[in-house]
Amino acid sequence: MLDLERHSAQEGWDSAPRLYALVRSTELRRAEPDLADQLGLSPDADTLAALEQPSLPERDAVEDALASIAWPDAVEGCALVMERVVLPPDVENDIPEDEGEAAAFAASHPGREDVRMVVGVLRDGTRHSALRLRRHDTDDEILAGPDLVPALAEALAATFEPDEPGGPGGAAEG
Repeated sequence: MLDLERHSAQEGWDSAPRLYALVRSTELRRAEPDLADQLGLSPDADTLAALEQPSLPERDAVEDALASIAWPDAVEGCALVMERVVLPPDVENDIPEDEGEAAAFAASHPGREDVRMVVGVLRDGTRHSALRLRRHDTDDEILAGPDLVPALAEALAATFEPDEPGGPGGAAEG
């Protein structure tokens, strides 16, 4: 997750959300040897390769988009990079009901904090996150840990749960 966060940091702030399939390099080499060579994956290594997926919808609809994703068996895990505006807890009651007004309120609030979140989950339940605050925009101030963004981790983990009859389902491209 730290590698994905640092990669995202090179592109700067105010980026669209990005979803990655995490695939074992051995599986990728077997299925797509040319791509594995382009990525510089060693034939001996058994690491996770992050493969960027097609664009996600606008920020506010990411959670809905995740609910419609189901990964093929070759995908070992997934990761999401997205930015959010966080407001101090004491202004929660001041946020307007209207979405447009709420967005404007958050954008102009002096206590706002921009945060880039990178959350990854594996099929076996392993989770990890990395967070960078815009006002602390250096590699040595990245927060990392398994439970920093639990709701987003749960939404990503749900993309690996089998479809139930009548469930949303759908295959992610990869």
